[in-house]
Amino acid sequence: MTIPIHVSHQRAFIWDVDRTLPHLSQQNVFLGLPLVLMPEEVVLLVDKQLAVLVDDLSAHRTPTAAQIEAWDQVWKKDIAQQVARLEREASVGKEDRSMSEAAVEKRKAREEKRRLAIIQKQQAEGESADSVFAPPPAPPPESSAGQPASSNIAYSVAVPTTSEEHAWYNQEGSTYATLEAARSAGIWSYPATEEEVAKCAVFRDLWEQGYYMGGGSKFGGEWLVYPGDPLRYHSHFVATVLASPTAPLRPMEIVAHGRLGTATKKAHLLCGYDPATKKVAYFSVEWAGFG
Repeated sequence: MTIPIHVSHQRAFIWDVDRTLPHLSQQNVFLGLPLVLMPEEVVLLVDKQLAVLVDDLSAHRTPTAAQIEAWDQVWKKDIAQQVARLEREASVGKEDRSMSEAAVEKRKAREEKRRLAIIQKQQAEGESADSVFAPPPAPPPESSAGQPASSNIAYSVAVPTTSEEHAWYNQEGSTYATLEAARSAGIWSYPATEEEVAKCAVFRDLWEQGYYMGGGSKFGGEWLVYPGDPLRYHSHFVATVLASPTAPLRPMEIVAHGRLGTATKKAHLLCGYDPATKKVAYFSVEWAGFG
């Protein structure tokens, strides 16, 4: 099964409408806003036939009045079912609270009966009732079980939002299995330059070696390179891709990469791609010889 990658304005997203709503209690990379993919990721996934590109603009159709009315009826029916379920759950919870309140009242009655028995025993033995600290029994508190329930009950209702249920969203005719087809349709143009081709080639080579890549702009490079799942490992490298094998590189850039890599406890990779041989070369830069 291929992954649909939704493309809008030359940007690629992976999203599920059921995972992108604000009613979810937890918002993170798995349960949050649509995930924006790096263009190199998109190129790799499509080339590996693991994903297809979907033109979101053309996939959305204008719904007819009959389709809107049918969806509205389904929506109202679903809400009514959820409200009925919540009311049943609320009534069960109310019964449980009533049983708890009845148990508390029984315990208070037993304690009061035991206290009165002690007082009567002391009086029977000749002790003065005035010498015994026996305050009159307090009237039992009124049980809240008999109070009318508030009519203002808040319900959390989930609205049916699965995109497959929408007749006005149809991916047929808007899905492209290759980059060439998507480029011809005008929805995707990456890679378009020599530098972008080099980035895609380096990204693919690192991925095929088992590395994981994440954004590296905060560390002065293209990507952070992880030896495994980024949720379990720290990145070992910061990768910078040279536009071509003959692209100039100033000495101060090498110094800056080395200093930044040392400060962040990473080695800096200078990555080059040769389109003639289709090979990728790497140079690692780090400070050494201290102390």
